[in-house]
Amino acid sequence: MPRDLLRANSGWATPPRAVVATAVAILAGGLLSSCGGDSKPVLNWYVNPDGVATLTALADQCSTDEYDIEIQLLPSGATDQRTQLARRLAAEDSSTDLMSLDPVFVPEFANAGWLAEFTGDAAEKVTEEVLEGPLDTVMWEDGVFAAPQWANTQVVWFRKSLAEAAGLTMDDTVTWDQVIEAASANNGTVGVQANKYEAYVVLINSLIQGAGGDIVSDTEKGKDAKVDIDSDAGRAAAAVIEKLAGSKAAQDDLSISNEGTSLGQMFNETAGEFMTNWTFVYKNFQGLIESGDITQEDFDDLGWARYPRTLPDEPSRPPVGGIDIGVGAFSQYPDFALTAAQCVTTPKAQEALARDEGLMPARGDVYDSPELKDYPDDLLELWQTSLDEGGARPKSAYYALISQAVQSRWHSPTSVDSDTPKESAEFLQDVLDGKALL
Repeated sequence: MPRDLLRANSGWATPPRAVVATAVAILAGGLLSSCGGDSKPVLNWYVNPDGVATLTALADQCSTDEYDIEIQLLPSGATDQRTQLARRLAAEDSSTDLMSLDPVFVPEFANAGWLAEFTGDAAEKVTEEVLEGPLDTVMWEDGVFAAPQWANTQVVWFRKSLAEAAGLTMDDTVTWDQVIEAASANNGTVGVQANKYEAYVVLINSLIQGAGGDIVSDTEKGKDAKVDIDSDAGRAAAAVIEKLAGSKAAQDDLSISNEGTSLGQMFNETAGEFMTNWTFVYKNFQGLIESGDITQEDFDDLGWARYPRTLPDEPSRPPVGGIDIGVGAFSQYPDFALTAAQCVTTPKAQEALARDEGLMPARGDVYDSPELKDYPDDLLELWQTSLDEGGARPKSAYYALISQAVQSRWHSPTSVDSDTPKESAEFLQDVLDGKALL
């Protein structure tokens, strides 16, 4: 049976991509361990560099008398993670047992026959009480092909003093136009993720969905999906990016910005910022009080609100992300791997990831856990609402092509204008039709 789930004592004071060097060294030392002689089977669990300390503890706690689970570290970027896993699975690698997947890769891997399906009691167990957004990410053709481990969404983080100076009421009706104008007029900035990588597509997708549209639809048709980005919604999204890029609120590194670059702008010597970013932000800033990088007074000035609206009369569609646990279809130990996947996604496991790492639960019932008492009640409620009412990126077996095609025409953000949706639609259609290469 799994060992008792112990309380981990880890947390970060830096962005989640920053992994402690000693932890990496320890993990690297055990890379691709295999069983030998009469030793127990080893399940390799490929993880992304978020919450590695707690994931390592979970691997130990979910090891049993029958098998051990060992952590293998994937690259930091989602695209590089996909590439490494896809190469292994395409080669029918029997040592790829468990894998932490960005939700957008579940359809592709399931469609390719690379993931084992959760059926019966296992499917029921890993989907029980899961919020609507994360639940949809593990489904493919009416089957369950991964187990939601933690869920991610974005809110707008801001300095209360900046919003007050701007006379801006930060409720769920606030728009991107209002945020950009408020920052511009009050010596503040707006932080987003706009480097040429996956998180920029998250921004574009949420802006388009917030205007009532989609990048593509009819995704079940594969390469014959309908390309919708050249639309009023696409142009509304482009207008937001164009306005930000040309405003005083744009940060100097806009074209290479990522999840970590704008963190330091929140409590700088100017008025601070409005920043759309993931759930890890709260723990990140809280940890900076102890290190002395910010004061308690600074932290008390931190506010949060629902992801801004693209259009005044359309509710926003906050991003939905996180990590799902997949089981390799070619695993030498499929039954053990399916059992292990259930263990590392239990309510207790999700409590530990939220408590110690800021990686929030995919299960709605875990938000009521006393283990999350350090989070403000209204923030927990905001995250749950955002995950239930948010929007996922296109659910397609060809998502990697879609994402790269969009990035290639929407980057740099300083070049985005009203023609960008049309140009990207034409290129994306050519890519899907095999008439153009990425």
